[in-house]
Amino acid sequence: MQTKKVKRILFIGYNYSPELTGIGKYSGEMMLWLAEKGHQCTVLTAYPYYPYWKVQEPYRKNRFWYKKEVKNFSSGGQLKVLRCPMYVPKKPSGLKRMLLDSSFSASAFGRILPILFYKKYDWVISVAPSFQFGLLGVLYKKLKGAKHLHHIQDLQIEAAQDLGLIRSPRLLKLLYGTERYIFRNTDVVSSISDGMMARIEKKAQKPLLFFPNWTETHSFYPMIENRGGLKEKFGFAPNDWVVLYSGAIGEKQGLEAILHTAQTLKGHKQLQFAICGTGPYKETLIHMAEEMGLPNMHFLPLQPKADFNAFLNMADLHLVIQKEKASDLVMPSKLTTILAVGGLALITANEQSSLYKIVRKYNMGLLVAAENQEALNTGILEAFQNRDNASIKKAARTYAENYLAIDTIMKAFEKKLYT
Repeated sequence: MQTKKVKRILFIGYNYSPELTGIGKYSGEMMLWLAEKGHQCTVLTAYPYYPYWKVQEPYRKNRFWYKKEVKNFSSGGQLKVLRCPMYVPKKPSGLKRMLLDSSFSASAFGRILPILFYKKYDWVISVAPSFQFGLLGVLYKKLKGAKHLHHIQDLQIEAAQDLGLIRSPRLLKLLYGTERYIFRNTDVVSSISDGMMARIEKKAQKPLLFFPNWTETHSFYPMIENRGGLKEKFGFAPNDWVVLYSGAIGEKQGLEAILHTAQTLKGHKQLQFAICGTGPYKETLIHMAEEMGLPNMHFLPLQPKADFNAFLNMADLHLVIQKEKASDLVMPSKLTTILAVGGLALITANEQSSLYKIVRKYNMGLLVAAENQEALNTGILEAFQNRDNASIKKAARTYAENYLAIDTIMKAFEKKLYT
Protein backbone atom coordinates (compact mmCIF):
# COMPACT_ATOMS: atom_id res chain seq x y z
CA MET A 1 0.00 0.00 0.00
CA GLN A 2 1.32 3.44 -0.95
CA THR A 3 2.05 5.66 2.04
CA LYS A 4 0.15 8.92 2.00
CA LYS A 5 2.42 11.92 1.67
CA VAL A 6 1.82 14.97 3.83
CA LYS A 7 0.42 17.81 1.75
CA ARG A 8 1.22 21.49 1.96
CA ILE A 9 -2.06 23.41 1.65
CA LEU A 10 -2.67 27.14 1.24
CA PHE A 11 -6.20 28.35 2.03
CA ILE A 12 -7.61 31.74 0.93
CA GLY A 13 -10.90 33.12 2.28
CA TYR A 14 -11.99 35.92 4.59
CA ASN A 15 -14.43 33.92 6.75
CA TYR A 16 -12.65 31.67 9.22
CA SER A 17 -12.51 30.53 12.84
CA PRO A 18 -13.34 31.77 15.48
CA GLU A 19 -16.50 32.81 13.59
CA LEU A 20 -19.19 30.51 14.97
CA THR A 21 -21.70 30.62 12.13
CA GLY A 22 -21.75 30.57 8.36
CA ILE A 23 -18.80 29.89 6.06
CA GLY A 24 -16.18 30.73 8.71
CA LYS A 25 -17.31 27.79 10.83
CA TYR A 26 -16.78 25.30 8.00
CA SER A 27 -13.50 26.78 6.78
CA GLY A 28 -12.08 26.73 10.31
CA GLU A 29 -13.15 23.14 10.95
CA MET A 30 -11.84 22.01 7.55
CA MET A 31 -8.34 23.38 8.02
CA LEU A 32 -8.16 22.23 11.65
CA TRP A 33 -9.13 18.69 10.56
CA LEU A 34 -6.44 18.64 7.87
CA ALA A 35 -3.75 19.96 10.24
CA GLU A 36 -4.69 17.39 12.88
CA LYS A 37 -4.21 14.67 10.24
CA GLY A 38 -0.62 15.81 9.74
CA HIS A 39 -0.84 18.23 6.81
CA GLN A 40 1.05 21.53 6.70
CA CYS A 41 -1.65 24.18 6.40
CA THR A 42 -1.43 27.94 5.90
CA VAL A 43 -4.59 30.06 6.08
CA LEU A 44 -4.78 33.48 4.47
CA THR A 45 -7.82 35.11 6.06
CA ALA A 46 -9.27 38.22 7.72
CA TYR A 47 -10.00 39.15 11.31
CA PRO A 48 -13.28 37.61 12.54
CA TYR A 49 -16.22 39.93 11.91
CA TYR A 50 -19.25 37.79 10.96
CA PRO A 51 -22.16 37.89 11.81
CA TYR A 52 -21.62 41.03 13.93
CA TRP A 53 -20.23 43.15 11.07
CA LYS A 54 -17.42 44.45 13.22
CA VAL A 55 -14.06 42.94 14.11
CA GLN A 56 -14.37 40.98 17.34
CA GLU A 57 -12.26 40.99 20.48
CA PRO A 58 -9.46 40.24 21.11
CA TYR A 59 -8.57 41.06 17.49
CA ARG A 60 -9.74 44.67 17.33
CA LYS A 61 -6.48 46.27 18.43
CA ASN A 62 -4.55 44.56 15.59
CA ARG A 63 -7.18 44.88 12.87
CA PHE A 64 -5.28 47.49 10.82
CA TRP A 65 -2.22 45.29 10.26
CA TYR A 66 -1.21 41.71 9.56
CA LYS A 67 -1.03 39.06 12.28
CA LYS A 68 0.32 35.49 12.39
CA GLU A 69 -0.92 32.61 14.57
CA VAL A 70 0.77 29.19 14.58
CA LYS A 71 -0.37 25.92 16.13
CA ASN A 72 1.50 22.61 15.96
CA PHE A 73 -0.06 19.17 16.38
CA SER A 74 1.22 15.85 17.72
CA SER A 75 0.53 14.35 14.26
CA GLY A 76 3.28 16.55 12.86
CA GLY A 77 0.74 18.85 11.22
CA GLN A 78 0.87 22.60 11.49
CA LEU A 79 -1.82 25.28 11.16
CA LYS A 80 -0.49 28.75 10.37
CA VAL A 81 -3.10 31.51 10.22
CA LEU A 82 -2.15 34.78 8.52
CA ARG A 83 -4.75 37.46 9.22
CA CYS A 84 -5.11 40.40 6.85
CA PRO A 85 -6.79 43.77 7.48
CA MET A 86 -9.85 44.71 5.46
CA TYR A 87 -12.75 47.15 5.37
CA VAL A 88 -15.78 45.96 7.36
CA PRO A 89 -18.98 48.02 6.94
CA LYS A 90 -21.25 48.45 9.96
CA LYS A 91 -24.31 48.38 7.71
CA PRO A 92 -23.55 46.25 4.65
CA SER A 93 -25.04 47.13 1.28
CA GLY A 94 -24.29 45.94 -2.25
CA LEU A 95 -21.58 48.54 -2.83
CA LYS A 96 -20.09 48.15 0.65
CA ARG A 97 -19.89 44.38 0.25
CA MET A 98 -17.98 44.87 -2.99
CA LEU A 99 -15.59 47.19 -1.14
CA LEU A 100 -15.19 44.58 1.61
CA ASP A 101 -14.35 41.88 -0.95
CA SER A 102 -11.94 44.08 -2.87
CA SER A 103 -10.18 45.33 0.27
CA PHE A 104 -9.46 41.77 1.37
CA SER A 105 -8.28 40.79 -2.11
CA ALA A 106 -5.82 43.70 -2.09
CA SER A 107 -4.68 42.99 1.45
CA ALA A 108 -4.31 39.25 0.80
CA PHE A 109 -2.41 39.97 -2.44
CA GLY A 110 0.11 41.96 -0.38
CA ARG A 111 0.51 39.01 1.97
CA ILE A 112 0.71 36.35 -0.75
CA LEU A 113 3.68 38.02 -2.46
CA PRO A 114 6.25 36.84 0.12
CA ILE A 115 4.54 33.42 0.16
CA LEU A 116 5.60 33.05 -3.48
CA PHE A 117 9.18 32.72 -2.20
CA TYR A 118 8.31 29.97 0.31
CA LYS A 119 8.48 26.25 -0.40
CA LYS A 120 5.73 25.40 -2.89
CA TYR A 121 2.28 24.41 -1.61
CA ASP A 122 0.77 21.32 -3.23
CA TRP A 123 -2.76 22.74 -3.20
CA VAL A 124 -4.23 26.21 -2.95
CA ILE A 125 -7.88 26.32 -1.90
CA SER A 126 -9.96 29.46 -2.44
CA VAL A 127 -13.46 29.82 -1.01
CA ALA A 128 -16.25 31.92 -2.53
CA PRO A 129 -17.64 34.27 -1.51
CA SER A 130 -15.95 36.27 -2.63
CA PHE A 131 -15.64 34.72 -6.08
CA GLN A 132 -12.70 37.05 -6.79
CA PHE A 133 -10.52 35.17 -4.28
CA GLY A 134 -10.27 32.55 -7.01
CA LEU A 135 -8.00 35.01 -8.85
CA LEU A 136 -5.48 34.75 -6.03
CA GLY A 137 -5.65 30.97 -6.26
CA VAL A 138 -5.11 31.09 -10.03
CA LEU A 139 -2.18 33.49 -9.55
CA TYR A 140 -0.44 31.10 -7.15
CA LYS A 141 -1.16 28.11 -9.40
CA LYS A 142 0.33 29.81 -12.46
CA LEU A 143 3.42 31.13 -10.69
CA LYS A 144 4.22 28.10 -8.53
CA GLY A 145 2.66 25.15 -10.35
CA ALA A 146 0.33 24.12 -7.50
CA LYS A 147 -3.08 22.58 -8.01
CA HIS A 148 -6.02 24.92 -7.38
CA LEU A 149 -9.41 24.02 -5.90
CA HIS A 150 -12.07 26.74 -5.99
CA HIS A 151 -14.86 25.94 -3.52
CA ILE A 152 -18.19 27.75 -3.92
CA GLN A 153 -20.28 28.18 -0.79
CA ASP A 154 -22.59 30.79 -2.29
CA LEU A 155 -23.43 31.95 -5.81
CA GLN A 156 -22.52 35.51 -5.01
CA ILE A 157 -23.00 37.16 -8.38
CA GLU A 158 -26.38 35.51 -9.00
CA ALA A 159 -27.54 36.44 -5.50
CA ALA A 160 -26.54 40.08 -5.97
CA GLN A 161 -28.29 40.15 -9.35
CA ASP A 162 -31.47 38.43 -8.11
CA LEU A 163 -31.75 40.72 -5.08
CA GLY A 164 -31.20 43.84 -7.17
CA LEU A 165 -27.92 44.73 -5.44
CA ILE A 166 -26.14 44.91 -8.82
CA ARG A 167 -28.18 46.25 -11.75
CA SER A 168 -25.53 47.42 -14.21
CA PRO A 169 -25.37 45.05 -17.26
CA ARG A 170 -21.79 46.16 -17.90
CA LEU A 171 -20.68 45.36 -14.35
CA LEU A 172 -22.48 42.01 -14.38
CA LYS A 173 -20.80 41.11 -17.68
CA LEU A 174 -17.41 41.94 -16.14
CA LEU A 175 -18.09 39.88 -13.01
CA TYR A 176 -19.34 36.82 -14.91
CA GLY A 177 -16.39 37.08 -17.30
CA THR A 178 -13.95 37.13 -14.38
CA GLU A 179 -15.66 34.10 -12.90
CA ARG A 180 -15.37 32.20 -16.20
CA TYR A 181 -11.65 32.98 -16.26
CA ILE A 182 -11.28 31.43 -12.80
CA PHE A 183 -13.19 28.32 -13.86
CA ARG A 184 -11.01 27.87 -16.97
CA ASN A 185 -7.80 28.11 -14.98
CA THR A 186 -8.76 26.01 -11.97
CA ASP A 187 -8.07 22.29 -11.54
CA VAL A 188 -11.13 21.51 -9.40
CA VAL A 189 -14.36 23.42 -8.78
CA SER A 190 -16.45 22.19 -5.85
CA SER A 191 -19.74 23.14 -4.25
CA ILE A 192 -22.14 22.12 -1.51
CA SER A 193 -25.47 21.09 -3.06
CA ASP A 194 -26.96 19.45 -6.14
CA GLY A 195 -28.84 22.61 -7.07
CA MET A 196 -25.75 24.79 -6.93
CA MET A 197 -23.63 22.26 -8.79
CA ALA A 198 -26.15 22.04 -11.62
CA ARG A 199 -26.03 25.82 -12.10
CA ILE A 200 -22.25 26.06 -11.77
CA GLU A 201 -21.60 23.20 -14.22
CA LYS A 202 -23.42 25.13 -16.95
CA LYS A 203 -21.07 28.07 -16.40
CA ALA A 204 -17.85 26.21 -15.66
CA GLN A 205 -18.34 23.60 -18.41
CA LYS A 206 -16.46 21.03 -16.35
CA PRO A 207 -17.42 18.35 -13.79
CA LEU A 208 -17.67 19.52 -10.20
CA LEU A 209 -16.62 17.93 -6.92
CA PHE A 210 -19.44 17.52 -4.41
CA PHE A 211 -18.10 18.89 -1.10
CA PRO A 212 -21.08 19.47 1.22
CA ASN A 213 -21.16 21.28 4.51
CA TRP A 214 -21.16 19.00 7.52
CA THR A 215 -22.22 18.97 11.11
CA GLU A 216 -20.53 17.80 14.29
CA THR A 217 -22.69 14.79 15.09
CA HIS A 218 -20.70 14.12 18.27
CA SER A 219 -21.14 17.65 19.62
CA PHE A 220 -24.73 18.08 18.42
CA TYR A 221 -27.16 15.31 19.29
CA PRO A 222 -30.72 14.80 20.58
CA MET A 223 -31.41 15.46 24.28
CA ILE A 224 -34.68 13.72 25.10
CA GLU A 225 -34.84 14.18 28.86
CA ASN A 226 -35.83 17.31 30.81
CA ARG A 227 -37.05 19.43 27.91
CA GLY A 228 -38.91 21.64 30.38
CA GLY A 229 -35.69 22.30 32.25
CA LEU A 230 -33.97 23.30 29.03
CA LYS A 231 -36.74 25.78 28.27
CA GLU A 232 -36.38 27.34 31.73
CA LYS A 233 -32.62 27.62 31.24
CA PHE A 234 -33.19 29.86 28.23
CA GLY A 235 -35.98 31.97 29.72
CA PHE A 236 -39.16 30.13 28.73
CA ALA A 237 -41.85 28.36 30.77
CA PRO A 238 -41.59 24.54 30.88
CA ASN A 239 -44.86 24.11 28.94
CA ASP A 240 -44.12 26.74 26.27
CA TRP A 241 -43.99 25.46 22.68
CA VAL A 242 -41.02 27.32 21.24
CA VAL A 243 -40.62 28.22 17.55
CA LEU A 244 -36.99 29.21 16.96
CA TYR A 245 -35.07 30.96 14.23
CA SER A 246 -31.33 30.89 14.95
CA GLY A 247 -28.84 32.39 12.54
CA ALA A 248 -27.71 35.54 10.81
CA ILE A 249 -30.23 38.38 10.77
CA GLY A 250 -30.15 40.35 7.53
CA GLU A 251 -32.56 42.70 5.79
CA LYS A 252 -33.00 40.56 2.67
CA GLN A 253 -33.88 37.31 4.48
CA GLY A 254 -37.56 38.06 5.01
CA LEU A 255 -37.48 37.42 8.77
CA GLU A 256 -40.26 39.95 9.36
CA ALA A 257 -42.54 37.10 8.26
CA ILE A 258 -41.90 35.50 11.67
CA LEU A 259 -43.27 38.62 13.37
CA HIS A 260 -46.41 38.54 11.24
CA THR A 261 -46.94 34.87 12.14
CA ALA A 262 -46.46 35.67 15.81
CA GLN A 263 -49.11 38.39 15.49
CA THR A 264 -51.55 36.08 13.70
CA LEU A 265 -51.11 33.26 16.23
CA LYS A 266 -50.75 35.24 19.46
CA GLY A 267 -54.10 33.91 20.66
CA HIS A 268 -52.33 30.57 21.27
CA LYS A 269 -50.69 31.52 24.58
CA GLN A 270 -48.47 28.43 24.77
CA LEU A 271 -46.94 29.23 21.38
CA GLN A 272 -43.79 31.36 21.73
CA PHE A 273 -41.47 32.68 19.01
CA ALA A 274 -37.75 33.39 19.31
CA ILE A 275 -35.17 34.94 16.98
CA CYS A 276 -31.62 34.24 18.08
CA GLY A 277 -28.46 35.67 16.62
CA THR A 278 -27.05 38.95 15.49
CA GLY A 279 -26.91 41.03 12.35
CA PRO A 280 -27.58 44.48 10.92
CA TYR A 281 -31.37 43.99 10.78
CA LYS A 282 -31.93 42.78 14.33
CA GLU A 283 -32.66 46.18 15.88
CA THR A 284 -35.19 46.90 13.13
CA LEU A 285 -37.02 43.64 13.89
CA ILE A 286 -37.00 44.39 17.63
CA HIS A 287 -38.52 47.82 16.95
CA MET A 288 -41.15 46.28 14.66
CA ALA A 289 -42.09 43.70 17.32
CA GLU A 290 -42.49 46.46 19.92
CA GLU A 291 -44.73 48.49 17.61
CA MET A 292 -46.81 45.40 16.83
CA GLY A 293 -47.18 44.61 20.54
CA LEU A 294 -46.02 40.99 20.44
CA PRO A 295 -45.74 39.44 23.92
CA ASN A 296 -45.00 36.07 22.28
CA MET A 297 -41.92 37.34 20.38
CA HIS A 298 -38.47 37.01 21.99
CA PHE A 299 -35.03 38.13 20.80
CA LEU A 300 -31.98 36.28 22.11
CA PRO A 301 -28.23 36.84 21.63
CA LEU A 302 -25.99 34.46 19.70
CA GLN A 303 -25.42 31.49 22.02
CA PRO A 304 -21.94 30.25 22.99
CA LYS A 305 -20.92 26.95 21.44
CA ALA A 306 -20.86 25.24 24.84
CA ASP A 307 -24.62 25.88 25.25
CA PHE A 308 -25.69 25.51 21.64
CA ASN A 309 -26.63 21.84 21.68
CA ALA A 310 -28.91 22.36 24.68
CA PHE A 311 -30.29 25.54 23.11
CA LEU A 312 -31.28 23.81 19.88
CA ASN A 313 -32.80 20.88 21.78
CA MET A 314 -34.93 23.35 23.75
CA ALA A 315 -36.90 24.37 20.65
CA ASP A 316 -39.98 22.47 19.50
CA LEU A 317 -39.86 23.81 15.94
CA HIS A 318 -36.95 25.31 14.00
CA LEU A 319 -37.54 27.80 11.20
CA VAL A 320 -35.35 27.70 8.11
CA ILE A 321 -36.47 30.77 6.16
CA GLN A 322 -35.31 30.81 2.54
CA LYS A 323 -36.08 33.21 -0.27
CA GLU A 324 -37.76 31.59 -3.28
CA LYS A 325 -34.72 31.92 -5.54
CA ALA A 326 -32.22 30.94 -2.83
CA SER A 327 -33.86 27.64 -1.95
CA ASP A 328 -32.51 26.00 -5.10
CA LEU A 329 -28.94 26.93 -4.35
CA VAL A 330 -27.91 25.65 -0.95
CA MET A 331 -28.74 23.51 2.04
CA PRO A 332 -28.55 26.20 4.76
CA SER A 333 -25.80 25.63 7.32
CA LYS A 334 -28.29 26.10 10.15
CA LEU A 335 -30.30 23.15 8.81
CA THR A 336 -27.38 20.72 9.08
CA THR A 337 -27.08 21.39 12.82
CA ILE A 338 -30.85 21.14 13.30
CA LEU A 339 -30.76 17.73 11.63
CA ALA A 340 -27.92 16.63 13.93
CA VAL A 341 -29.96 17.34 17.09
CA GLY A 342 -32.96 15.54 15.60
CA GLY A 343 -34.88 18.80 15.50
CA LEU A 344 -38.17 19.40 13.76
CA ALA A 345 -37.47 21.91 10.98
CA LEU A 346 -40.05 23.88 9.03
CA ILE A 347 -38.38 24.90 5.78
CA THR A 348 -39.59 27.40 3.21
CA ALA A 349 -38.78 25.99 -0.23
CA ASN A 350 -40.70 25.58 -3.45
CA GLU A 351 -41.33 22.21 -5.07
CA GLN A 352 -38.90 22.74 -7.96
CA SER A 353 -35.94 23.42 -5.67
CA SER A 354 -33.24 20.91 -4.78
CA LEU A 355 -33.68 21.74 -1.11
CA TYR A 356 -37.35 20.76 -1.27
CA LYS A 357 -36.56 17.52 -3.10
CA ILE A 358 -33.88 16.32 -0.68
CA VAL A 359 -35.93 17.16 2.43
CA ARG A 360 -38.94 15.36 0.99
CA LYS A 361 -36.90 12.37 -0.20
CA TYR A 362 -35.61 11.66 3.30
CA ASN A 363 -38.74 12.92 5.14
CA MET A 364 -36.54 14.97 7.45
CA GLY A 365 -38.54 18.19 7.78
CA LEU A 366 -41.78 20.06 7.16
CA LEU A 367 -42.02 22.01 3.90
CA VAL A 368 -44.02 25.14 3.05
CA ALA A 369 -43.93 27.49 0.06
CA ALA A 370 -41.24 30.17 0.12
CA GLU A 371 -42.23 33.84 0.54
CA ASN A 372 -45.83 32.87 1.34
CA GLN A 373 -47.05 34.32 4.64
CA GLU A 374 -50.23 32.27 4.79
CA ALA A 375 -48.33 29.04 4.12
CA LEU A 376 -45.88 29.87 6.92
CA ASN A 377 -48.70 30.64 9.35
CA THR A 378 -50.54 27.44 8.50
CA GLY A 379 -47.40 25.28 8.65
CA ILE A 380 -46.46 26.51 12.12
CA LEU A 381 -50.01 26.19 13.45
CA GLU A 382 -50.37 22.63 12.11
CA ALA A 383 -47.05 21.60 13.64
CA PHE A 384 -48.17 23.07 16.96
CA GLN A 385 -51.53 21.32 16.90
CA ASN A 386 -50.45 17.92 15.57
CA ARG A 387 -47.13 17.40 17.41
CA ASP A 388 -46.78 13.86 16.05
CA ASN A 389 -43.46 14.23 14.29
CA ALA A 390 -41.28 11.57 15.93
CA SER A 391 -40.54 9.89 12.59
CA ILE A 392 -39.36 13.16 11.04
CA LYS A 393 -37.05 13.86 13.97
CA LYS A 394 -35.60 10.36 13.77
CA ALA A 395 -35.09 10.70 10.01
CA ALA A 396 -33.33 14.05 10.55
CA ARG A 397 -30.79 12.55 12.95
CA THR A 398 -30.28 9.49 10.74
CA TYR A 399 -29.57 11.69 7.70
CA ALA A 400 -27.03 13.72 9.69
CA GLU A 401 -25.24 10.58 10.86
CA ASN A 402 -25.15 9.00 7.40
CA TYR A 403 -24.37 12.00 5.22
CA LEU A 404 -23.27 15.01 7.29
CA ALA A 405 -20.67 13.71 9.76
CA ILE A 406 -17.46 15.74 9.40
CA ASP A 407 -15.14 12.70 9.37
CA THR A 408 -17.10 11.07 6.54
CA ILE A 409 -16.99 14.18 4.37
CA MET A 410 -13.42 15.23 5.15
CA LYS A 411 -11.96 11.76 4.55
CA ALA A 412 -13.50 11.77 1.08
CA PHE A 413 -12.15 15.29 0.50
CA GLU A 414 -8.67 14.33 1.73
CA LYS A 415 -8.54 11.55 -0.90
CA LYS A 416 -8.98 14.22 -3.56
CA LEU A 417 -5.77 15.89 -2.39
CA TYR A 418 -3.84 12.76 -3.41
CA THR A 419 -5.15 12.62 -6.97
